[in-house]
Amino acid sequence: MIHIQDWVHRLEEGGGLRLLRPVLLGLVLLGIVVSYNLRGFHDLSNPEAMDAAQVARNVAQHRGFSTLFIRPFSVYLLQHAAEDRLGPTPAGDTTDRAQVRGLHPDLANPPLYPLLLAGWMKITPADYAVHPGRSIWNRGGSFWVYPPDFFLSLFNQALLFLAAGLVFRLARRLFDAPVAWTSAALFLGTDLFWRFAISGLPTLLLIVIFLLLVGCLASLETGARDNASFGRLAALAAATGLLAGLGALTRYSFLCLVPPVLAFVVLCVPRQRSLLCAIVLLVGGAVITPWLWRNYHLSHTLFGTAGFAPIEMTPQFVEFRLQRSLKPVISSWDGYQVWFKTLKNTRALLQDELPRLGGNWVIAFFFAGLMIRFNNPKLNRLRWFVAGCLPLLVFSQAMGRTQISEASPVLNGENLLILVMPLIIIFGVAVFYVLMDQMVLQHPAFRVMLIGVFCTVTCLPMILTFFADRTMAPAYPPYYPPTIQGVANWMHEDELMMSDIPWAVAWYGKRQCIWTTLNTQEDFFAVYDYIKPVRALYLTPETLDSRFLSQWVRASEHSWGTFILETVNRQQIPANFPLRQAPSGFLPEQFFLTDRERWKQ
Repeated sequence: MIHIQDWVHRLEEGGGLRLLRPVLLGLVLLGIVVSYNLRGFHDLSNPEAMDAAQVARNVAQHRGFSTLFIRPFSVYLLQHAAEDRLGPTPAGDTTDRAQVRGLHPDLANPPLYPLLLAGWMKITPADYAVHPGRSIWNRGGSFWVYPPDFFLSLFNQALLFLAAGLVFRLARRLFDAPVAWTSAALFLGTDLFWRFAISGLPTLLLIVIFLLLVGCLASLETGARDNASFGRLAALAAATGLLAGLGALTRYSFLCLVPPVLAFVVLCVPRQRSLLCAIVLLVGGAVITPWLWRNYHLSHTLFGTAGFAPIEMTPQFVEFRLQRSLKPVISSWDGYQVWFKTLKNTRALLQDELPRLGGNWVIAFFFAGLMIRFNNPKLNRLRWFVAGCLPLLVFSQAMGRTQISEASPVLNGENLLILVMPLIIIFGVAVFYVLMDQMVLQHPAFRVMLIGVFCTVTCLPMILTFFADRTMAPAYPPYYPPTIQGVANWMHEDELMMSDIPWAVAWYGKRQCIWTTLNTQEDFFAVYDYIKPVRALYLTPETLDSRFLSQWVRASEHSWGTFILETVNRQQIPANFPLRQAPSGFLPEQFFLTDRERWKQ
């Protein structure tokens, strides 16, 4: 009994309580992770996430930055660059200038996120094959969760907690412990960040890089005010440039933050500011230049297919028309159309997305707090740095908006405004505490109650997730991994498929797949005859559930919609189409054609 009392006394008065608190906090966080995944997890549903995942798997399997998801526009860029280097293709030349018969280089994804995913894939025991029967990944013998998707979600959830730790550390440096704890709690209590974590998108990695970048700027400002040595300031400037370069290698549009970073250095560092700005630019340029040179060597473009995002969703290239084009015609008039597109999207962002950024009310405290001046000049400078980043992020997001954002307006890799949300949370919480200090509270318990109400109301969307119905794990329609993997397994690894969801065929099926061309005649046979024979066509609800009048009938005379109508109504495949064998049981939800009865082998 004496030993028990001594143990309790040491736990309460000694160092045992310091150990108990982080253990209890870890158990609480673990419980939140398990509960959220049981309620809200679903397989990947974003094309960008599946594209990055299959590129990462190729890197992990020592195939370099290659892709199984082939965009016709990527083929065009590679062929065009080859003609610039080698001249026009001679008649009868069978050289694979499109690089489709072997490993097709990836021209869409910056390298950092796939590279980190590749390292994660090396250490996780994910099995890429779908296995029927009873297991923790199946439910009642039926498919439930695709294991690699779940492990990718865990990787991003780890980034989520890393970002929460950075939010706490930054808020603690700028303000005090109550603001830090509240900010970290609100960050983890924001449902949108958790949705990004299970989406497989690189957004949380970009948030981590941005928080580290802001931390470097804060240290640089503090060092300048404290008359730190030039060596320390140069090291911080080099770290700032390094993080800016890493951000650009995660998302090219991160480069829009370089001007406010340089402006912050110029305004906050009185000594040798020009040299420090040069260090930022030189280090950042050294980080990103090798990758830009690789892209230019392959395609004569610095950013590959991603660099043409501004002209997507213009009248000439609506939806995914540019990415599915083998011979796009890009005219000088497109510059005017990009300007009109940017103005239209900017208006929509300012009206709809910016006011509800993050899905909570903290942003109102942030904007209201811009009229409150802090005593510490560093706080005012960092706050106006965040405010200065917002218009550039709005402009960049509006100009680079594509059909991906139309399909998923908030949960997409093109959402740049979400990057500043952690800083908005920190400053919004600080303003809340400033306003609360102005209130006359009769009892200290009222202060605790007010903070609890504030946190509960802000995190209510996240709290309600735990009481909602369980989410269906397969993101169907149109993605159902067993079916996609089943049809892909009928193909040999060196054969080419065509599909309306090539990113899913590349990720789940691990087969080379080209996006459906703009028509079933000229463009299809340009691929079939001159690039690589297409051995199978796989269409899903992505096409079969399209709008009948605008996307089938009005598209073109030889669209895939009219092809399906002719095939189904007449029960006859067009005479000149080379794929003529179809298994039973696919229509009306899916459509599969191939060159022979592969399912019987």
